[in-house]
Amino acid sequence: LVVLTHEPGGTPLGNKLRRWLKWGGRLTPETELLFMLAARSQLLAEIVRPALDEGFHVICDRYCYSTIAYQGYGRGMDLTLLNKLNKFVTDGLQPDLVVFLDIDPKSGLARKGSRKDRFEKEDEAFHQKVREGYIKMATDDPKRWLIIDASLPKKEIKERIWKRVKPLLD
Repeated sequence: LVVLTHEPGGTPLGNKLRRWLKWGGRLTPETELLFMLAARSQLLAEIVRPALDEGFHVICDRYCYSTIAYQGYGRGMDLTLLNKLNKFVTDGLQPDLVVFLDIDPKSGLARKGSRKDRFEKEDEAFHQKVREGYIKMATDDPKRWLIIDASLPKKEIKERIWKRVKPLLD
């Protein structure tokens, strides 16, 4: 029994905030952060916690670590503050596993083609800082994180993820 969801989004409010975050006009870094936190709070209340309470496994595309990577490392916001806000919004809920599909930012953005959202339009230096943030978090918590080279064939990526997920389900 698995629930699949994503951030920002996953709820009616979250989906509205997602549109603003990805496709809306200019936002201050603080507004961007608060929208992310609001979407996460609603997702946890409406989807994640009820699913966990009913015994489901939850797979979420992005979570609080993205806030640390994008708003913290990428935008330069205070990491201590971001960690406190994430802990407040999540009530400390942490995943059993975080999968980081690592790829050089230039190669990753090339995969997107011409339709890029607000984040994807940021310069390469921003994306490099975001990547470095993810790598730092992963190396600081290797038991929780799985780093996979996203340039590998899809089949191999799937096999590596399954090798790490299967014991968690047993």
